[in-house]
Amino acid sequence: MNIAAVYENVTRSIIAELEQGAAPWVKPWKGGGRIGIMPANAVTGHHYRGINIPILWHAADTHGFPSHAWLTFKQALDKGARVRKGEKGTQIVFTKRFAVKTVDAEDEERRISMLRAFTVFNVAQVEGLTTPDTAPAQPPPAGAADIFAAATGADIRHGGNKACFVPSFDFIVLPDPESFENVQHYRATKLHELVHWSGHKTRLDRDLNHRFGTKAYAAEELVAELGAAFLCAQLGVEGQLRHAGYIDSWLSLLKEDDRAIFTAASKASQAADYLRSFSAEAEETMQAAADIE
Repeated sequence: MNIAAVYENVTRSIIAELEQGAAPWVKPWKGGGRIGIMPANAVTGHHYRGINIPILWHAADTHGFPSHAWLTFKQALDKGARVRKGEKGTQIVFTKRFAVKTVDAEDEERRISMLRAFTVFNVAQVEGLTTPDTAPAQPPPAGAADIFAAATGADIRHGGNKACFVPSFDFIVLPDPESFENVQHYRATKLHELVHWSGHKTRLDRDLNHRFGTKAYAAEELVAELGAAFLCAQLGVEGQLRHAGYIDSWLSLLKEDDRAIFTAASKASQAADYLRSFSAEAEETMQAAADIE
């Protein structure tokens, strides 16, 4: 399948779900053994990124796979296993980067990226696969999302009845926690706003106006929605995402641009990685202090 067909098929699938009032990134909450609920390669342990996350979540939910572990046909063979006859794989994508010489200066190179498609199978579709006998992944502790948010150092203020990020003053406003249906919804909303916060010009400088024009606002909300979904999965937050109010604008965006969801998912992964980096730095600092003691 060529990459243009992948763009079209993935976008068509997501549009179909949005038209039913749902989204493929809001139902990843299934047990995943040692891999957890973020889709990962069963052989390498590498976590999939960007658009591959909602693609694989959707495939697991549609087919009722109990695991979020995947591998290629060749990887199964290399492990002495085989894909069951009649099983159909799931098409995902990866970015391959090339170095090319510039026309006007032979001694200079620039990097270009090309999107390629390939097929993976869920471990539930494979026979004879042996995986390390390890304990199931433990869920994050209660309050992990609050610790995660605090590590970013973001200025988060409470009050009023609207959640938003205010770029001009660089702070987040959230209603008081008790205003939400439950603490999980409060945490999911906080993660959503932190993704917006990550895009500030002093951080990732995520300006979508050039790419999306008048639909930049809808695209930014899609980035925040996907980024929050990725972080909720990591942190064990089962709160309600904020997709309902934006479905019409996302449908309009995706129907006009079948690459929009790919761009948004890539930006969402970048934002999630950026926000995770603060926790990693805090853990390294604490470990260094413990080593000194």
